[in-house]
Amino acid sequence: MVTAVAQRLLSQRKQVDDTLAHFSLNRDQLRVVRDKMRVELERGLRKDSHSSASVKMLPAFVFQTPDGTERGKYLALDLGGTNFRVLVVKIRSGIRKSVRMYNKIYAIPHEIMQGTGEELFDHIVHCISDFLDYMGMKNTRLPLGFTFSFPCRQTGIDKGSLVSWTKGFKATDCEDHDVVDMLRDAIKRRNEFDLDIVAVVNDTVGTMMTCAYEDSKCEIGLIAGTGSNVCYMEDMRNIETVEGDEGQMCVNTEWGGFGENGCIEDIRTKFDREVDEGSLNSGKQRFEKMTSGMYLGEIVRQILIDLTKRGLLFRGRITEPLKTRGIFETKFLSQIERFISTYTLIIALMHLQSLGSTCDDSIIVKEVCGAVSHRAAQLCGAGMAAIVEKIRENRGLEHLEITVGVDGTLYKLHPHFSRVLKDTVRDLAPKCTVSFVLSEDGSGKGAALITAVARRYCGGAQQQYLYSMRFSDETLLEIMSRFRRELEKGLSQDTNPTATVKMLPTFVRSIPDGTEKGDFIALDLGGSNFRILRVKVSHEKKQTVQMETEIYDTPEDIIHGSGTRLFDHVAECLGDFMEKHKIKDKKLPVGFTFSFPCAQTKLDEGILLTWTKRFKASGVEGMDVVKLLNKAIKKRGVRFTDIMAVVNDTVGTMMTCGFDDHRCEVGIIIGTGTNACYMEEMRHIELVEGDEGRMCINTEWGAFGDDGMLEDIRTDFDRDIDRGSLNPGKQLFEKMVSGMYMGELVRLILVKMAREGLLFEGRITPELLTKGKFETKHISAIEKSKEGLSKAKEILARLGVEPSADDCIAVQHVCAIVSFRSASLVAATLAAILTRLKDNKHVPRLKTTVGIDGSLYKMHPQYARRLHKTVRRLVPECDVRFLLSESGSGKGAAMVTAWAYRLADQTRSQTFNSGMSSVTPI
Repeated sequence: MVTAVAQRLLSQRKQVDDTLAHFSLNRDQLRVVRDKMRVELERGLRKDSHSSASVKMLPAFVFQTPDGTERGKYLALDLGGTNFRVLVVKIRSGIRKSVRMYNKIYAIPHEIMQGTGEELFDHIVHCISDFLDYMGMKNTRLPLGFTFSFPCRQTGIDKGSLVSWTKGFKATDCEDHDVVDMLRDAIKRRNEFDLDIVAVVNDTVGTMMTCAYEDSKCEIGLIAGTGSNVCYMEDMRNIETVEGDEGQMCVNTEWGGFGENGCIEDIRTKFDREVDEGSLNSGKQRFEKMTSGMYLGEIVRQILIDLTKRGLLFRGRITEPLKTRGIFETKFLSQIERFISTYTLIIALMHLQSLGSTCDDSIIVKEVCGAVSHRAAQLCGAGMAAIVEKIRENRGLEHLEITVGVDGTLYKLHPHFSRVLKDTVRDLAPKCTVSFVLSEDGSGKGAALITAVARRYCGGAQQQYLYSMRFSDETLLEIMSRFRRELEKGLSQDTNPTATVKMLPTFVRSIPDGTEKGDFIALDLGGSNFRILRVKVSHEKKQTVQMETEIYDTPEDIIHGSGTRLFDHVAECLGDFMEKHKIKDKKLPVGFTFSFPCAQTKLDEGILLTWTKRFKASGVEGMDVVKLLNKAIKKRGVRFTDIMAVVNDTVGTMMTCGFDDHRCEVGIIIGTGTNACYMEEMRHIELVEGDEGRMCINTEWGAFGDDGMLEDIRTDFDRDIDRGSLNPGKQLFEKMVSGMYMGELVRLILVKMAREGLLFEGRITPELLTKGKFETKHISAIEKSKEGLSKAKEILARLGVEPSADDCIAVQHVCAIVSFRSASLVAATLAAILTRLKDNKHVPRLKTTVGIDGSLYKMHPQYARRLHKTVRRLVPECDVRFLLSESGSGKGAAMVTAWAYRLADQTRSQTFNSGMSSVTPI
């Protein structure tokens, strides 16, 4: 006798089965779907019925698939979801046939997806500009293929009007407009580069072309992922919407719209209707809403809610998460259907949805997921059967062998989808042998192949590590704002002690005015090489500067030894210089370029705050370096006039350029180290007395971020470099941008990529693991446009690596991103200084000159251009001339000394005249 409990359970089970039975399609129903799809395919092709057909059969103007002769370099764009990709694709033909791709992924913010068309395409062009910059290809006019994964009505390979938005896009003023024209207009508005837009393509077409490149039998493309669509090669004689009868053309079916005319209402369920009514495009894309990853999870959620309301699931309790639209993602179907153990399924459900589920509940949920995904695969299979049967009949074949190129997460990741799809096609198209091949990046590689086929002329994975090193203008403006606040903090007496940017007064109160003259000695200590110069400034017909230079090595044991040894070494070199140049009996004014952070209370005094650039000489920090040097020189017995000035190399750079351009009021060093100085109004410098005039401020911006202000943009590679440095936790900005660290940053990235198998076939040599083996000068060599790749191969070979051509291109790409980040960050901080100068002067537009020096700026093939362009973009209200310094640390020190000597001479003269005026005549 059946108990009441058993009867209740049987009743519940029957209700669940009855609910899911609506998703179970038998063979006859699937045949009907196949036949209806075939009817709609034909209606879409015919001129008289095309406008009312639910399957639009849009001509793609791709007339053939690849034949292996394609070659060249192409730009590809991929817009089809919340991410937008830009790629460079290099295709090689012949025996070494290959396709190489380098890409960057950019986010499409929700507000842009649903904003205006102009905003959307301006954002796209901004991304393209960014990509071309870091690839160093701004001046190259590349053929471009645009993968635009939305329904388009094309009248040519490069002409496509948007029929309707899908996948959550709603940008206004786009539908019925040519997307290629909108892209071209946005490129013109930006006015930075030009591109040869050859083709606008659908991702489905790109998928077919990608697979056809490897398999000549591939003439169909299928997307089974977030969206659902198919394209195939149709005979031209059947496409009435375009002229011509010869050959073939790819047709983009846009089968997601199948059923919009009500032809599949008999198999739609109330759950399908609920999902449709809650979507952004109610009444449209009905077939896609039954088959694509964007909607399957939502169908499952609607079923779960229905069963719960009827007390058949989760004890009749609907949780808040379950009420939330979109909470049950399609990926959950794949995960749940992959579970074998009921227990593990329960745990997963409870974790994902906060549901108090039982074993029976978990079984039901799994059945619901299975029913929804199984039906989706069957429907795709029925649609595919209609297409392969049509192709077979077109060709009058008894039996057709054909390949389908497939892409999409649903097909790739769901445990049963692909099998059910193939079984359905086999059952409904028995006269066709259909192979399915997974596409390799159809939307990127495919766009390039379509472009290559269209032109038919002869002629990565690493992003996961590098994406965070690319900054939008918004991010750079935020960094600029932060640095501006640090400038002001450093100038204030109250906040200077805690400021990271120390804003050190230099007591240099003007730039050269053209009256400087004399014979000077300049000492330049700022790295492993120590320079001594004799600088002669003369006024004959015009002011000229003559320089004699000697360079002396500063050994590591002295750099890391005692301060006494260091300054004895400097004095010894000075004695040698004066001996060589036969000036040991002359008392010449000396200027000392000391390129380390110093606090000054006057021009000829400098208290070392902290060593940088690997220097660690003991007993110097907190001491006056001028006194230490004077002591060492006197001990050596060298004749000289007292040291007139101690200056920073950055100040020297500004003064050198100021000698040639009196508008120069900013100095920057971008070399082994990095720093900036500028002329600040005295009224803002609270650290020294006086309000009149101006004084040069040595910002010491290398320490920007030492308080954690830049943590959101620092990478793990930056942190590794900092931990391994002599001064961990200090000079964090300098470690992100200066030449001393960039080579090491690239090395760490290459090691990481090699360990992940992304480079060098996973091989890591001892040389590659050795700190300092990859130098910043290597970056400059590798980024050269013509010989960069051969240099990359040569440099990597010296590191024991046997790189492939792809490895060399990837390493070049890494170098470009690292150097571009440096230029972008320097541009942001310089822009902050320029806006401060503009505000100080109360002018609507600033015209100024920036004196600049440093091996990175001078030797890197792209750095200067990138810096200039970024600065002008960040501060369009400033007209900036960048003037390359000529021996700023030497000539500049002489200029400061000349200024100080002239000032001292004027003071002596005034004192003498004052004394003479007080003498009573006899």
